[in-house]
Amino acid sequence: MGSKQIISKLGINSQEFNFQFQSHPDYPSVLAFSDTLNFLSVKNEAYELKKEHWEELPEEFITIYNDNFALVKKEESGIKVFSDDVQNVSKEKLYENSTDFVLLFEKENISKEKKIFNFYWLFNGFLIFIFGYSLFFLNLQNTLFNLLSIVGLFISFEIIRKKFGDKSTIIKNICGSSATNTTAKNDCNKIINADKTDILGLKLSDLGLLYFSALLVLGIFSPFTDSVLKFLSFVSCLVIAYSLVIQIFIEKVLCKVCLLIIGILIGQIIISSLYFGNAIILNTIALSALAFLVLFFALVFINNLIKQKEEYKKSDIKNLKFKRNYGIFKRELLEKNRIIFQSTEIFRLGKSDARLHISLVSNPYCGFCKEAHSILEKLLEKYPDDISAQIRFNYFPDAANSNYKNLINDFLYVYNKKNRELIKSVDYWFEHKNEKKLREYYNSQLHNSDLTEILNISIENEGQGLNFTPVFLINGYPFPDKYDRKDIFYFVEELLEDEEIINEA
Repeated sequence: MGSKQIISKLGINSQEFNFQFQSHPDYPSVLAFSDTLNFLSVKNEAYELKKEHWEELPEEFITIYNDNFALVKKEESGIKVFSDDVQNVSKEKLYENSTDFVLLFEKENISKEKKIFNFYWLFNGFLIFIFGYSLFFLNLQNTLFNLLSIVGLFISFEIIRKKFGDKSTIIKNICGSSATNTTAKNDCNKIINADKTDILGLKLSDLGLLYFSALLVLGIFSPFTDSVLKFLSFVSCLVIAYSLVIQIFIEKVLCKVCLLIIGILIGQIIISSLYFGNAIILNTIALSALAFLVLFFALVFINNLIKQKEEYKKSDIKNLKFKRNYGIFKRELLEKNRIIFQSTEIFRLGKSDARLHISLVSNPYCGFCKEAHSILEKLLEKYPDDISAQIRFNYFPDAANSNYKNLINDFLYVYNKKNRELIKSVDYWFEHKNEKKLREYYNSQLHNSDLTEILNISIENEGQGLNFTPVFLINGYPFPDKYDRKDIFYFVEELLEDEEIINEA
């Protein structure tokens, strides 16, 4: 079910979304899609809503259009649908091709995808540079030859992208609807998948990338390498014959993108036979062979790296599907005995009638506690009506120095003044780790508050064996050791609906 345009439109990280979506136990269901958006901090709600009420929907919403997830945007000029591609449709066509599923999201929660180094644009920039160089420094025939190499290299690169699961708009446009129809006369997928070539793990499409890369490198040094380019062009006759045999006699379907590459190869054969000489220069041949070998083994190395990455990714997805199964998580959560605390009022945050209560056993001088407090802060921000929390510091006067005592006093001062600021003050502390700076920031003074309740909390923690920090407890159940604390974001929606867990609050 397509979602590429939705992810682009929402501005969230596409790789992260695809990984989280595919690793969901219910992939590719609506639940998996909604949960993944929630996990990436795009809060949303799903509904079944009859078309007669769609006029009341906001300007942007998500539905299922032509069996794909699609973002619908109402504009003055009409309706835009963002799915695998962008379409302008009428209201009637939208209603006719959509289900009653509607997903509403809060756009203000969306964090834009970080701009990262983009190899794809660097690759295209390199091709443009080579063409510009050829245009200004080489003769017409060499420029045309290099241009054909550039087009061939670009198409080969797009085929490689498709092979590793990345959608290629170029290949789709060339092949048209046949790209997904295995019975069509022009079937790209069938021919590409029928490739049985295996040279150190390289397929014919990989060798195409190698071939055009070598031609482009050698083409830069024209006319000194013309004889080598001519020889390689005639060698490509074998590839042309092999491809045509596969298409016509074995698979009995034609591949438009393959025919385009054949056209490029024939064009280079014609140019080289008409304009390139036959002079044999041993130094040029030796350097050409060396360049070809370097490119070959570099491609083998890169191809193996990408394959390993894909295998690891598939393995991670399988493992996460198992790990993120709510039934397994719940079993692990309820496996340990529930802990009921008596001291629950001090350092308590959120609504008292919240469905989930999280206890965080912590220590301000524990380095690992910073992440735990950050997770707790995000949970309280995202679910202010559904989640409450208590921070349970382990503090024993006999073992604590004056700095720790003063720090606890400062937290207590902030809590008593405005309890909602406590989580912010703890976050400020972990950011700066400076008692004096914290005191100045919150304008608190050195004082000796009654820390009896804090001590009672610490005694309770110790009595339950909660000496090591941090520790999360959900409605009294210790968070399972087999899970990372941040995994709670993935299960929180189901926890909030689980009556067995809620009734333990």
